[in-house]
Amino acid sequence: MEASTAGDAMTPAAVLDAMPHRPPFRFIDEILELDEDHIVAAYRFSADADFYRGHFPGNPITPGVLLLEAMAQAGVVAHGIYLLGRAAADGPPLLTLFTDATVEFTGVVRPGQRVLIRGRKLVFRRRLLRSAVDMTLEDGAVVCSGTLSGMGVPA
Repeated sequence: MEASTAGDAMTPAAVLDAMPHRPPFRFIDEILELDEDHIVAAYRFSADADFYRGHFPGNPITPGVLLLEAMAQAGVVAHGIYLLGRAAADGPPLLTLFTDATVEFTGVVRPGQRVLIRGRKLVFRRRLLRSAVDMTLEDGAVVCSGTLSGMGVPA
C-alpha cells in the first residue's frame, strides 16, 4: 500500500480512533501535527499512575519501556495509520508489529509531566515504516531519541 495523498488524508482524530491502543495503555493524548513526513504528539503521564509506586519509591520516574512504547505509538503506529490512510480501510485489518528500535535515553520523565513526541519518516514501503523519533519535555529537554521500525500485518 502506498502513502495517502492530500485528498484522502486522515485527520488526527481519525488516526487516534483507528489506533488499536486504548487507555490505560495508549500513550498519546493528542496529535498536534501530522503530514506525510512527520508527526508531533503529546502525552501527560498521570501523577497517580500505579507503576510509580514501585518505580522507584521515594523517587518516582517513568519506566523507559513506557517511554519507548509512547515513542512507538506515535512515531510508528499513529504515523503508519496516517500513511496507509484510507487504503488501509479498504483492505484487511492490519495489526502493527513493532520490529526494532535503537534508542538512547538522556533524561527522565517525572509523574505528571507532559512529553512531546516527534517522529520523522525515514522509510515507508510495503507497510514497513522506519522513523527517527525523539521525546522531549515541554521545556525542550530531550528525554530520549532514536530510530524505530514497525510493520502492518493482517490481523
